[in-house]
Amino acid sequence: MIKYTEYKYHLAALFTVTVWGATFVSTKVLIANSLTPAEIFLLRFAMAYVCILPFARGRMWAANLRDELLLAAAGLSGGSLYFLTENMALEYAPASNVSLIVCTAPVWTAVVMSLFYRGERMSRRQIAGSALAFAGMVLAGMVLVVLNGHFVLRLSPRGDMLALSAAMLWMVYSLVIKRLGGRYPAIFITRKVFFYGLVTILPVFAFRPFGADWEVLSRPVVWGNLLFLGVVASMLCYVLWNAAMHRLGAVRTTNYIYFNPLVTIVAATLCIGERITLAALAGAALILYGMWRAERA
Repeated sequence: MIKYTEYKYHLAALFTVTVWGATFVSTKVLIANSLTPAEIFLLRFAMAYVCILPFARGRMWAANLRDELLLAAAGLSGGSLYFLTENMALEYAPASNVSLIVCTAPVWTAVVMSLFYRGERMSRRQIAGSALAFAGMVLAGMVLVVLNGHFVLRLSPRGDMLALSAAMLWMVYSLVIKRLGGRYPAIFITRKVFFYGLVTILPVFAFRPFGADWEVLSRPVVWGNLLFLGVVASMLCYVLWNAAMHRLGAVRTTNYIYFNPLVTIVAATLCIGERITLAALAGAALILYGMWRAERA
């Protein structure tokens, strides 16, 4: 059952996945404007790091080397490698495919957490609720590949495998944050994730140098999407997500990722005029009921 004091953390997680659901579109727009996956990540996290510095002054390092290495692992798994694989997947596969595969992260997270953490083991009610939410995510996702009765799904093994890698990396990130949660403020962890994410992406530019010129970066559609990705989707949402992970647990928080396909459907309806079908509504109902059932454990 959701406790009254936890509502703000549930709202934080819901707001975060709503924003993250729209980032697939923003990234796709930036790729269409000739930015590479590594360039998008570098600009996004650099902007987020600069914005968070005034709010995360003081402590520079973790209490010990072990925790500092865990923070570096978080920056690698939830930062550079995650976004590099996700952004590369968007080069080879439709955003709908990538979104659906990345949204399997809660399944992997729940399985691993239940194996290693007694406190994160799911009850039968939570398992049933998560299964319903997963089924709703799949059903809702079908709307993304079946438009107006015309089947338009394009299989892309390379893109799909990169998207699956991103889901696995997010599972690792969840495990790392679970280990760090409670010992450090969420804003400190987030700042370190941004820092190590930036450090670990730099070797990529030794093989493919940064090539985005001022003409591209000065386009309103480019800097507008970069601002959205850097300030809102990264700086703000990572702080909210890490705080929710600490308070609600990795499994309960990660389950909110199932909402991503719904956000894609709504965004497509508002931005490009696609209609919401009965399958989308049924998927939304399953997701909401599944999440409610899981939270009543």
